[in-house]
Amino acid sequence: MNLSNNEPQSQNGRIHLSPFWWIILVALLIWNFFSFLGTNSTNVEIPYSTFIDQVEGGNVKTVLIKGDEISGTFNEAITWPQSTPVATTTSVPSDQTPQNYLNFISLFPETVGDPNLMALLEKNAVEVQIERSSTPWFTILLTDGLPLLLLLLVMGWMGRQAMQSQQGIFSFGRTPARKVQADQSKVSFDDVAGAEEAKQELMEVVDFLKSPKKYHDVGARIPRGVLLIGPPGTGKTLMARAVAGEANVPFFNLSASEFVEMFVGVGASRVRDLFDQAKKTAPAIVFIDELDAVGRRRGAGLGTVNDEREQTLNQLLVEMDGFDEHSEVILLAATNRPDVLDPALLRPGRFDRQVVVGSPDKKGRLGILKIHTRSLQLAEDVKLNTIASITVGMSGADLANLCNEAALTAARNDHSEVLMSDFESALDRVVLGAARPLAMDDDTRRVIAYHEAGHAVTAWFTPKADPVHKVTIIPHGLALGITEQAPVDDQYNYGRTYLQTRLAVMMGGRVAEEIAIGEITTGAENDLIQATRLARRMVSRWAMTDFGLMTLDLDQEQPFLGYEIAQSRSYSEETAARVDEEVQKLLEDRFAYTRSCLEEHRSELDKLVKALMEHETITQESLEEILGPSQ
Repeated sequence: MNLSNNEPQSQNGRIHLSPFWWIILVALLIWNFFSFLGTNSTNVEIPYSTFIDQVEGGNVKTVLIKGDEISGTFNEAITWPQSTPVATTTSVPSDQTPQNYLNFISLFPETVGDPNLMALLEKNAVEVQIERSSTPWFTILLTDGLPLLLLLLVMGWMGRQAMQSQQGIFSFGRTPARKVQADQSKVSFDDVAGAEEAKQELMEVVDFLKSPKKYHDVGARIPRGVLLIGPPGTGKTLMARAVAGEANVPFFNLSASEFVEMFVGVGASRVRDLFDQAKKTAPAIVFIDELDAVGRRRGAGLGTVNDEREQTLNQLLVEMDGFDEHSEVILLAATNRPDVLDPALLRPGRFDRQVVVGSPDKKGRLGILKIHTRSLQLAEDVKLNTIASITVGMSGADLANLCNEAALTAARNDHSEVLMSDFESALDRVVLGAARPLAMDDDTRRVIAYHEAGHAVTAWFTPKADPVHKVTIIPHGLALGITEQAPVDDQYNYGRTYLQTRLAVMMGGRVAEEIAIGEITTGAENDLIQATRLARRMVSRWAMTDFGLMTLDLDQEQPFLGYEIAQSRSYSEETAARVDEEVQKLLEDRFAYTRSCLEEHRSELDKLVKALMEHETITQESLEEILGPSQ
């Protein structure tokens, strides 16, 4: 605890006082000294019984009663202390030299009282004076001033709360948008990677905000709204901030859900206030995140109506229609559900442009990794190109989390730099889940090893399969073992051969258990679920079997604009049965292929299991030594 300069401090057992405390101490000593001189120089303190004896003997001339203190003068001086003490309660020491005193002081029993005292004093013709006892200033302050001060503080606090509540009531319809001034925006297109096409489309918006005159001179009308579409984590919000930073204009940022309140009309009021503020600070950018929160298709509630949301949407449409042709306010919005938006939002004149911000390719992932590793101390063995190759399908947010997780892993392991092994551990943690070693017996570990080895060997010796990156029997997340495959290149369209290969690899675990263990376990549950789901899509949606070209939607309940509703089937029971037969036939065919593959490479399967039992984790380099060249 820190001590202030006015508090006494102790060092090495000695008390050191500041000058302030020395002044207070000296003042108290002087006060006590003079008080002692004033009370003991001419007065003698006598017991109350001695005072009564002196009154009855007619030796008391005057008396002053002040509170519980009685003082006065004698007619004749008395000698004190007496040779024989009158009371043992006297405060005068017995060895004190007797002296003569004319003035006296005694204590009056105020709490008990003496009803005969006044009569006794009057009888002996004693002059009596009575004074009120003086109350100390701090007592007056505590009894009179403190309640008044507390009352004033309470009244002030209540007034302040009332003022704040009134401000809250009057500002209820104000927009909650967070405004970022032009000089506060630090994000530019250099901070955004992996979305080059989107940046090229948005450069027109930046150019308009920077040089609107050249567009107005030729009669061009800049798009009023730009809708950013893409999966979560692809950088839509970052892209909008980069547009504002490049254009050097104010940026209004809020989520669409912040418009809607429990009171009808508040959302519409906030929309009006938002556009009023944007027009006052034009040129400006307004960014509404998660537009589908208020922009869902009207009348799709299946009997239920959300008046507040629909009024907010109507006001948004009106405000976008009310834009002046020469208005320098651009509305950016982001959503990952463009299919549920109201058609009125997407018509020309409102959200004229739709910019897709998708998952980055390998080059984009490399650029994102370079941005997020600028502040990290990277070791020489870190190869960002390799990391970009094995992170297929990751979004910008996933890659940012991967870099941060690698830095945390390096710090946890007391590394002065982030190593490549830290990135690999971070990738396992992000993709597979945290490792959770379990105390398992050798038989259980052997079953898991054969299961994972079955996946790995099938993928290793099957053409067109994704390369095996790692095999481990250390539990991660909910999985007891992991066989990790890393695609060589980004794929945007999948062929039938590739999908059949994936089905075969999924069957590898169950087939290996049957061949090597002679018993099947529950470990293949997720593999069978994923294989059945993929096979059903190949049959009913992608027409990759002999079933025919007709596509079916076999889900019993279909999502309709956020609602789960039951719909009647558009196909017969016979057609559904034929689909089931084709799915079963496809799965059995892939199962038979996987069985023949593992029986042919049984020796490699046993070698891999032996290595897994010994090392628990086998990397791609070790797999080449154990299994030989892949197909």
